[in-house]
Amino acid sequence: MRRTDHLGGITAFVTTAQLGSFTAAAERLGLTKSAVSKSVSRLEERLRIKLFHRSTRSLSLTPDGEVFLTSCQSAIDILEQAEIALTSQIAYPSGRLRVDLPAAFGRQHILPALLKIARDYPELSLTVSFSERFVDLIEEGIDLAIRISELPDSSGLVARRLTVQKLIICASPDYLQSNGKPQSLEELSQHQCIIGFRRNQPISWLFKGEHGETKHYTPPATYEFADGDAMLAAVLAGCGFAQLPLWMVGKYLKSGELKEVLSAYSGIEVPINALWPKNRQLLPKIRHVVDTLVEMAANGLLD
Repeated sequence: MRRTDHLGGITAFVTTAQLGSFTAAAERLGLTKSAVSKSVSRLEERLRIKLFHRSTRSLSLTPDGEVFLTSCQSAIDILEQAEIALTSQIAYPSGRLRVDLPAAFGRQHILPALLKIARDYPELSLTVSFSERFVDLIEEGIDLAIRISELPDSSGLVARRLTVQKLIICASPDYLQSNGKPQSLEELSQHQCIIGFRRNQPISWLFKGEHGETKHYTPPATYEFADGDAMLAAVLAGCGFAQLPLWMVGKYLKSGELKEVLSAYSGIEVPINALWPKNRQLLPKIRHVVDTLVEMAANGLLD
């Protein structure tokens, strides 16, 4: 059997172990489920050990599989470090860059910059996904992610602050004329409110307390949307109040299409960070994109 077949079996095994299913591994590798399963089976035959416990409903590593996975991951780390050592000699971005972005902010601010970089460097290929959840970059094979939130502790990631997202409460003039302007948070319960939600949970509105602390408040939801652009469309249509980032509503405030309310409760700033795995921090394709975004932020282009 050729050595490339050996490596293919190891790749199929590691990907399956990380994702927990042959189906997910096949999707990640661009193969059929059958091809991935057969590749792992051939690896087991060659090693003369069983790597997975298989059933119709679940797939789990055997003790031998867990030991072998640790060894394989160590070998992969060595190969990635070799790639970094080699590609760090190259002064321009190249290869495939996998990026995960928050939906509305990513489309409006980050995607245009990525497309320009791709045009400037034809040897760079892009895979771009949009999600609001905090993905495991290493497990899901993501090179770079942009996230709008306070960051969880993670020793395996590098974070670079780009800018902050300022939140305000706003409504359309038509809604305010018909329903009045609230003077306190408690009065929001008498109004229609547009709320974001994620993983079937409402997203609380954030406010700055008397001593600068962050407070959470979830008004009763008349409308729930899992997308920032949809929330903006609803508030512009006069459906009620929403808390939205200034970068999204700024031009509508200037034009008068939206009005800020309860400004005394504004002032919260949520960090926007670029994140990437530590073992990929020197790759030119990542470094160039991050440097570009940092420069854009310094020039106010991400606000």
